[in-house]
Amino acid sequence: MKIKAFLAVALLFAAGIFSQEIQSPSEFLGYEIGSRFTRHHKVVDYFTYVSQSLSNVQLEKYGETNEHRPLYLSYISSQANINNLENIRKNNLSQTGIINGNESNNVAIVWLSYNVHGNEASSTEAAMLTLYELVTNKKAWLENTVVIIDPCINPDGRDRYVNWYNQVKSTPFNIDQNAKEHSEPWPGGRPNHYLFDLNRDWAWATQVESAQRIKMYNKWMPHVHVDFHEQYINNPYYFAPAAEPFHEIITDWQRNFQTAIGKNHAKYFDKEGWLYFTKESFDLLYPSYGDTYPTYMGAIGMTYEQAGHGMAGLGINTDEGEVLTLKDRATHHMTTGLSTVEISSKNAKKLNTEFRKFFDNEDLNYKSYVLKNDNEDKMNRLKALLETHEILYKNTKSGSVKGYNYSTQENEKMDVTESDLVIHTNQPKGKMVKVLFEPKAKIVDSLTYDITAWSLPYAHGFDAIASKSKVSSFIKKQTDEIYSAQINKNTYAYIFKWNSLSDASFLADLLKNDIVPRFAEKPFATNGKSFNSGSLIILKNDNRNKDFSTKLVSIAYKHKRQFTTATTGFSQSGVDFGSYSVKPINKQKIAVVSGKATSSLSFGEVWHFFETQLQYPTTNINSDNFSRTDLSKYDVIVMPSGYYNSVLNKSTLEKVKKWVRSGGTLLAIGNALNSFANKKGFALKTKKNEDGKTDDNLTPFAERERKSVANLITGSIFKSTLDNTHPLAFGYGKAYFSLKLSGTSYSYLKNGYNVGYFDKDTKNISGYAGSKAVKNVPESLFVGEEPMGRGSIVYMVDNPLFRSFWENGKLFVANAVFFLNSDKLK
Repeated sequence: MKIKAFLAVALLFAAGIFSQEIQSPSEFLGYEIGSRFTRHHKVVDYFTYVSQSLSNVQLEKYGETNEHRPLYLSYISSQANINNLENIRKNNLSQTGIINGNESNNVAIVWLSYNVHGNEASSTEAAMLTLYELVTNKKAWLENTVVIIDPCINPDGRDRYVNWYNQVKSTPFNIDQNAKEHSEPWPGGRPNHYLFDLNRDWAWATQVESAQRIKMYNKWMPHVHVDFHEQYINNPYYFAPAAEPFHEIITDWQRNFQTAIGKNHAKYFDKEGWLYFTKESFDLLYPSYGDTYPTYMGAIGMTYEQAGHGMAGLGINTDEGEVLTLKDRATHHMTTGLSTVEISSKNAKKLNTEFRKFFDNEDLNYKSYVLKNDNEDKMNRLKALLETHEILYKNTKSGSVKGYNYSTQENEKMDVTESDLVIHTNQPKGKMVKVLFEPKAKIVDSLTYDITAWSLPYAHGFDAIASKSKVSSFIKKQTDEIYSAQINKNTYAYIFKWNSLSDASFLADLLKNDIVPRFAEKPFATNGKSFNSGSLIILKNDNRNKDFSTKLVSIAYKHKRQFTTATTGFSQSGVDFGSYSVKPINKQKIAVVSGKATSSLSFGEVWHFFETQLQYPTTNINSDNFSRTDLSKYDVIVMPSGYYNSVLNKSTLEKVKKWVRSGGTLLAIGNALNSFANKKGFALKTKKNEDGKTDDNLTPFAERERKSVANLITGSIFKSTLDNTHPLAFGYGKAYFSLKLSGTSYSYLKNGYNVGYFDKDTKNISGYAGSKAVKNVPESLFVGEEPMGRGSIVYMVDNPLFRSFWENGKLFVANAVFFLNSDKLK
């Protein structure tokens, strides 16, 4: 009897353990979801708790942010699926052709991504609610579905917002729109550490969060992906189907299933009387969103937008008199997340069937994209990007290829060698290849949400051909680059090329190590080799430390820079090394304006460029303190795009001019030019619209929005002419394809150097440009220098650092910083 009683107690105890209910987020955290914002580490704690409590939930750390916050994925499914998770993943990849095999898969894979914008903070709260509902009340859907949850894509931005809000909010929260808790300070919580918009970075993967996430995404290739967002407080909820324009590679199935998903959401929203809209505002064109990137990888990619944003806090009174609370916002996102899993589960077999069909790429117009390898550094950067997305590339066989020439916009032949690169579309990710490389994306509607041109050959600065025939190719065996350098005690000078960002990073490292370099303003030849303007010359006479040569060779080896040694300063042709045209490069002290007068995105691009790419120190100055700053401490001041009217008043402008005249270099980017245009004492002039037409103000109300885009250029590509004898254009050819982001144009400088400009025959190469705005581009400035005393102002009309993906523009910034006025003692 005692043994039986003991067994009975043991069985009851065991049953109690295995039937123990999991704690809800509110029970675990100690407060109701929606009553406060949950800091990121507590979100991680809850996901960890669930994964440790339930064997059908797995948690995987996949990365870390710049501020060292962890990035996690949670896998939720039935126990049988979790036990077979790796086989499900591999079977799914075999459907795409990414890995060998032709396995069938009837399990739907749904990926839910939350909080890519840090101050759109309700979605991470919803992620916890969604996890709880899936493992408690919706377990039946998991029998044929694997759900992957990324609870917070942007922890740095989220905690920036949450920490600020918790510091300033009233208790109880204040719903008045004018309350401090509804007015975020610059830069806001939306971006990541470097103030990048991570929802514009999927394809470019310039940020650590993106690169780490893309690796995991491509490991899984889900069938459905949702990116949860928030919009402004007065907007109803938005869910699929998306608005036009759709990219042409999007299949009928992808369109139709978006509609089916939307109708499933509508069922729940209608029941509750919640407002929503579809088919407006949010299109599927630009490839670097959290909805388009998955779509071009075969998924049903969608954005869901809840009212709220950084303005809403815990609760706010909308313009319609409704109180919008965090609890409401999280509930709405939970509802659409669960609805997405539900309909995916009901259509798991069809999702797999259509997913497999997506990877048939036989009907693509262009079969091969060929890139001329005239710059190994640039080619390596492009290869690294392709490898990030697991896009295959090969080398061309020597001969010629025929097709659309990106430079001339004509069908022509181009000679190729075995060093040139070819990317075919008959590969698993062939549709993404088309999206990223096609010369012109087909645009069916001018009302778009973002830029409309991004073609990688233009962005990376390659001569390229798009061929309708598959180009002959082979896989070139990769060999480790052999770097050998011997120190010759008779060396007079070391000479390095200058035509890439890698060269600029090398130069920055030399300066940080107190090595004094020079650059040649004119071409020369020595030792039987020719060198272009901008080439670096490092003289022993300038660097008399005993270990100079050893240190130099070590830095060159670190950056994989080859060099030529010269035993004499007497050139075979061109300038000698003692010429006035061989100028020293000083260790420039650089200030970057930040703060509320600047665009946080543009400042972030500059900050990221110097800190992570050049790895050269800068001082970031708050725009509020600019008028009180001693500018004489700095050699270069960078003004990111922004609105400086409150900063650059009359007295401050005079202060800036005085500093420039004393030898400073002022670099103004994008909208920062407006602070100097048409002002007394500055050469920059806005180019006026010359179409001669006036607005009769008789446009029907319904057509106003569409007519207004005639004055806009929404990220389109124009071909400019460069004066590459000027230091700003050293390392470039005579043409440059610029991504124009604004309809504002500026006249040629009458007193200064028009280094890059659009001539009278300039035409739009790719992307949308409004009919009025495009007329102002010919005979306008792209980049110029206005000399002023011993210094100068550099005007960069089009931002060369935009989202850090327009790789070919970055050398302009390095040239401006290191070559202009660098030889002048301040």
